[in-house]
Amino acid sequence: MKSWIIKCVSVSALLLSATFANAVDIQPNSLYPQVEFDTSAGKIVVELDRTRAPLTVDNFLTYVVTGHYDGTLFHRVIADFVVQGGGLDVKQEERPTQKPIVNESGNGLKNELGTIAMAREANPHSASSQFYFNMADNKNLDPSSRRWGYAVFGEVTSGMEVLAAMAQTPTDFNSKLGWPDFPVTDIVLNKATLLPRE
Repeated sequence: MKSWIIKCVSVSALLLSATFANAVDIQPNSLYPQVEFDTSAGKIVVELDRTRAPLTVDNFLTYVVTGHYDGTLFHRVIADFVVQGGGLDVKQEERPTQKPIVNESGNGLKNELGTIAMAREANPHSASSQFYFNMADNKNLDPSSRRWGYAVFGEVTSGMEVLAAMAQTPTDFNSKLGWPDFPVTDIVLNKATLLPRE
């Protein structure tokens, strides 16, 4: 009896997930969806890996297609480390997010130059909307036998030169937010678009 209940719950969860995915059109059957970032510095395209990070990709694409990222800032820039965005609007106010997701950092993908990963707080399962691009091979962000890492879920396929330029943007301490490494000149993500399937 217990086994039957578990199977019913699992099937129901899958149906709900599929219904939600279809409702917001995140291409649930595409294993490697692509997203274009139209930024104030130029365009970047990433290919996501749903085979390795299905929960993370679905979460990210939901934010993309609902317009959450449109008109947001890249608010943390550290040369030879990361370029991070996805949380603040152009008024430097945090946008509301969905519930945090399970950390998929143990998926075999590494925080290497040109990959995209989820930002999070100290709690390993606290990632919601913020993401970052690795601007170096950041092995310290990968999981180990003693700690959770940061979940990589795709890689840049075009626009690395745009990211490289962004990474060199002068930064300073933002007194309003109390955050370091904040670009002195705004770098805006004008629009994130889920590209049509090839």
